[in-house]
Amino acid sequence: MKILIYGLNYAPELSGTGKYTAEMAQMLAECGHEVRVVCAPPYYPEWKVGAGYAMWRYRRDVMLGVRVWRAPLWVPARQSGLRRLLHLASFAVSSLPLLARQIPWRPDAVMLIAPTMACAPGALALARAVGAKAWLHIQDYEVDAAFDLGLLKSGVAARLAYWVERSVLKRFDVVSSISSQMVERAIGKGVDAQKTELLPNWVDTRVIFPLGRSSEYRETLGIAAHNTVVLYSGNMGAKQGIETLAAAAAALAAREDISFVFCGDGAARDDLVKRCEGLRNCRFLPLQPASSLNELLNVADIHVLPQRADAADLVMPSKLTGMLASGRAVIAMAHPGTALYESVENNGVVIPPEDTGALVDAIATLAIDGARRARLGAAGRRYAETMFSPLSTQVTLDARLAALTGGELPAARPVAPPIADSGILQARVKESEVE
Repeated sequence: MKILIYGLNYAPELSGTGKYTAEMAQMLAECGHEVRVVCAPPYYPEWKVGAGYAMWRYRRDVMLGVRVWRAPLWVPARQSGLRRLLHLASFAVSSLPLLARQIPWRPDAVMLIAPTMACAPGALALARAVGAKAWLHIQDYEVDAAFDLGLLKSGVAARLAYWVERSVLKRFDVVSSISSQMVERAIGKGVDAQKTELLPNWVDTRVIFPLGRSSEYRETLGIAAHNTVVLYSGNMGAKQGIETLAAAAAALAAREDISFVFCGDGAARDDLVKRCEGLRNCRFLPLQPASSLNELLNVADIHVLPQRADAADLVMPSKLTGMLASGRAVIAMAHPGTALYESVENNGVVIPPEDTGALVDAIATLAIDGARRARLGAAGRRYAETMFSPLSTQVTLDARLAALTGGELPAARPVAPPIADSGILQARVKESEVE
């Protein structure tokens, strides 16, 4: 089967949508499908185009057997609602010639990864032009998030954006998302329930697992062996509510037995560093390579997953899978009834979003109760092994694609390994300019 994956983010990005899109492409390719990808140069979560790539240049790669076409896009140095719209629009426009180049190839299925919905018209046009099926996979409801987070405020703009979104969603043959709540949201926006599919993000528990020793990061960061380490690792952006972590670190500054480690990058990182200035209990790390992820996750005695109250029901944070698989205790901020709440409720500690007092109390309580941390970590590990299996997602994806296109299921179903360290990927990339 010929499958075109079309989306903004892709490897060698190490976190978020790019990571999962690349792993999905790998899964499909290793199952025998012919897979092509149209995407942008890597820029997330740093919001800076990666070394070896250019902002205003077309490029073609071959990555782990998948052909990748990259279109230019504008990456703003500073974030705002208008700048983000222009950023998304720049890729939607610049990628159109690459979509046109796929017409002679005649894909059987065109899969758009959201964000960004700005690319939906191009994806639908290509699918209709070649008689392919159109599939939309939603990692994030960007329209909802933009208004709920105050990036866009106009009432007229909101009504127009939601009308366009509903009109576009109903034109896809399949609409999938990463949690049952997000699938229900699609149905609420007018998508026929028969056209929906649940495709949770996954974690390879052979690669992320509890270490039987102390993580090397503890020594590297100069953290005492008896200290309880509170770790946040991932994107530091507007939806994360990471300012709550700075407030918690300040409130616990007198506790010499508790250390905070913040790892990642994003638009809000500088603000977090500034808020933690002068706090001796805080350590900062840049985004680490994928080859070090298990070592990093195991430095935690407690993982923290903050959320802003106005975004807590919009997303299912992708970082949760690795947290649970690492076998460490998790504290998550979530509203009852959300996918995040349901995933952590019996496998960790759930507190209200943006509640600094509750976060401080939860950290302080777990810090002195190693037995409870161990129980929660073991429960989280079991949940990850059961609910976030890549094989389960792969089987669902294959079956729906076969039913959609009238094709046959591949004879073999190897589970693709996670995307490798970016240095390895770069060494396996072939580059040529698109004419």
